[in-house]
Amino acid sequence: MAKKIRILSLDGGGIRGIISCVILKYIEEQLQKLDNPNAKLGDYFDLIAGSSTGGILAAILLFPDNTKTAKFSVQEALDLYAKRGEDIFDVPFWEKIINPFGLFNEKISDEMLEQQLFEVFGNLELKDFIKPSLITSYDVSQRRAKFFTSHDASDLLENFYVKDVCRATSAAPTYFEPAQIKSLYGQEFTLIDGGVYANNPTLCAYAEARKIEFSKILNDIEKPDKPSIKDMIIISVGTGTVLKEYQFEELENAGKLKWITPLIDILLSSNVETVDYHLRKMYETLSHRNCKNYHRLMPSLQNASPEMDDTSSENIFELLQAGFSFVNENKEQLADIAKKLIRNK
Repeated sequence: MAKKIRILSLDGGGIRGIISCVILKYIEEQLQKLDNPNAKLGDYFDLIAGSSTGGILAAILLFPDNTKTAKFSVQEALDLYAKRGEDIFDVPFWEKIINPFGLFNEKISDEMLEQQLFEVFGNLELKDFIKPSLITSYDVSQRRAKFFTSHDASDLLENFYVKDVCRATSAAPTYFEPAQIKSLYGQEFTLIDGGVYANNPTLCAYAEARKIEFSKILNDIEKPDKPSIKDMIIISVGTGTVLKEYQFEELENAGKLKWITPLIDILLSSNVETVDYHLRKMYETLSHRNCKNYHRLMPSLQNASPEMDDTSSENIFELLQAGFSFVNENKEQLADIAKKLIRNK
C-alpha cells in the first residue's frame, strides 16, 4: 500500500499559539514513545502550513539541523513562545498613553519582533527547510495572496530569508506595521498577515499538495505525486475557539468605527469554521477508512483570554491549562494520529 502524504496545518492566533504547541508536544511525545526516543515532529510531516503565529511555528518545526532533519523539538518551540512572547508583545507605558487601543497607529513596535526573529532564524533561507512548506501572507500592493513555499524556493525569485517570511505572515493589521521585505532576487513586497484570508490555512495546504511531486522532493518512491484527498492525512490545529457574542443592541445603528472590532473578529473566526466545513465534506466522500484521515484539533479557550497579545503570566498559565485540558480529553485521538504518522513515514 502506498504511503500517504502527511500534512500539518497551523492556525493563526498570536500568543494563543501556545495552545497549539501543547497539543503538538503530546503528539511528539507519542512518537518518541512508539517510534524513536529522539523523534521530532517536523520529521513526521511531508508538508507543514501556517498562518501568522502558525507560520512562525511551522518555520521552527522545519528548521534544519546539520543532517537536514528537524533541529527543534516542540518543547523548544513552546519555550520560544513562552519566553519571547512577552518581549514581542510588550507595549511601553507611554505608548499606551498616547496610542490607546492602537487607534492612532499599530499597537506593537515591529522592532522587537524583528529582533526576536533574527535571534531565532538568523539568515536561514526558505529553500533550506527540511520539508515543503506553505506559509501565508497578503500582498497589499498587488492585492493578492502571497504563499511562501520552500519547494519552489530553489528559484531566487521565490527564495526569502525565513526571518522575513515570519515577519510577513505575522504582520497582523492594527498590531504590527506591514512588512516590507525582499526576495533573494531583490524583488520587494509589502505584506500583511495571511490570517486576513486564511487564518486556517488547511484548504490552501491541500491545494498546494495537489501539485507537488513528493516522490522527487522527498526522495521516496513510495510517496504519491500530485496526491488526491484520499492520499492525504491532514492534521489541522487551531488556537482556541473564540465565540464572543454580539447583541443586536450593540450593533444597532453602528457606524464604521464601531463595526471594526466585531467585524475583524467575525471574519477571522468564520474563515476558520468555513475551511473546516469544506475539509469535512471532502473527506465524507471517501471510503470508511480514508474518511478518518482528517483531524481538526480545536480546543476551548476555557479561562484564557481570546486576545492575541495578552502575555500576562496569568494568561500564559491559562493557555497552557487549556492545552492540557484538550490533550487530556483527546488522548486516544492524538495517539491515533501519532500511529498514522509513523505508518506513513
